[in-house]
Amino acid sequence: MKTEISAFSGRRLTALRAMLAASLALMLAGCYTQRDADYAKVYPRDYRERHPITLREGERTVEIFLGRNRGGLSPAQRADVLAFAQSWRRESTGGIVIEVPRSKPTDQAARDSLREIHSIFAASGVPTHGVRTRPYQPASVTLATIKLNYSKLTATAGPCGRWPNDLGPADDPAYMENRPYWNLGCAHQRNLAAMIDDPTDLVQPRGETPANSNRRSVAIEKHRKGENPSGTYTGYDAGKISDLGK
Repeated sequence: MKTEISAFSGRRLTALRAMLAASLALMLAGCYTQRDADYAKVYPRDYRERHPITLREGERTVEIFLGRNRGGLSPAQRADVLAFAQSWRRESTGGIVIEVPRSKPTDQAARDSLREIHSIFAASGVPTHGVRTRPYQPASVTLATIKLNYSKLTATAGPCGRWPNDLGPADDPAYMENRPYWNLGCAHQRNLAAMIDDPTDLVQPRGETPANSNRRSVAIEKHRKGENPSGTYTGYDAGKISDLGK
């Protein structure tokens, strides 16, 4: 009888130990799973999540250098002002602000240059109410500039060059799991943000332009007749720059 009781107690003890071991394993598994999930939020594998491209409001600025004995703009400065006005019409999110320096040696040059800047803006289609002028005190009395600026949307990523994790042998999960290092892909994202023509293209596609109905009618009519609907281009190779080598 005592032997049976001892055997029964031994089986119960073994079962209890097994249950405790299983419970402990489940607890540890849950801890590691939660730890991995938390770590994945801090250290994402995808470089687009580590270095996302964000849109923010920036500004474009063009400086027109003034001289003491020259009034008006030089040809290069006129080209800069014209390009600035054309860019404003395409990408601006606000009006144009012209900052005029307060400096006695260049006051006359500033007035002449400002008059010419306004005329270029008017010829480029910039409305008068979209331009605001304000004075400022230049740092240098002899070298002053008229500053043209407007606000626009810009895309940016980074900053790059951050190394929060050790690349060498360490107990860090990034090393143990052979994850890509943190800075990988940052330069690619930053260059892509700098090259994008319209930052809103990263958020949504542009509206479609109307189809060329005339060309479509010609192609459909040729298709009905069983003709080749593609265009025919002749004479494109007739002109020759040189006959050297014949």
